[in-house]
Amino acid sequence: MKAIAFIFARGGSKGLPGKNIRSLGGKPLIAWAIEHALAVKRITRVIVSTDSIEIAEVARAHGAEVPFIRPTELAGDDSPEWLAWRHGLNYLLDSDGVLPDAMVSVPTTAPLRLPEDIENCLDEYEKGDVDMVITVTDAHRSPYFNMVKIHADGTAGLVIPPESAVARRQDAPQVFDMTTVAYVARPEFVIARSAAFEGRVRQVHVPVERALDIDTLLDFRIAECLLALR
Repeated sequence: MKAIAFIFARGGSKGLPGKNIRSLGGKPLIAWAIEHALAVKRITRVIVSTDSIEIAEVARAHGAEVPFIRPTELAGDDSPEWLAWRHGLNYLLDSDGVLPDAMVSVPTTAPLRLPEDIENCLDEYEKGDVDMVITVTDAHRSPYFNMVKIHADGTAGLVIPPESAVARRQDAPQVFDMTTVAYVARPEFVIARSAAFEGRVRQVHVPVERALDIDTLLDFRIAECLLALR
């Protein structure tokens, strides 16, 4: 199986400015994702898609390809990353004349992953009959027990009221948090559809200590602490 990894890293993060090249554990955040992808033997190329010249230079210095600069219209705060995925695949189609068997997205925001987490996603994908493999971890909250929504009259209620009262979170239906550890997708599906759950999706479970998604400075500080514990 030929798998090509993409790392999508735009330059305009507002939650944590400069996030993708901010130093974590002695190297830029994006370097963790590049190293994880390069460590997976089934991945034949690691390509960074970015609108930032600075990110592109850092990515090349750590072993990734940056064969194009992502168009500005695909790198805004409100730009769906799915369109950046499609742009990257269309680049491969134009340059190579063929799509890979699998597209692997390795987000920069999950530096605590291990290469084996990506390997596990590829294993699940290779079982067949699937359009996308996502990663999940144990949920911090449950819509049946301790997640609420606010009604029009200002009162609060459970997101999904159970048929009978649930006294303990453990008794509620099991749910999971999606993570940004890794995604594996069938390229033709990404080009033809607009969202993951328009197709057949399977999942790989990742321990919570490897599933941190860095979006804020607090997340970044937590990642620093967890890396130090390693």
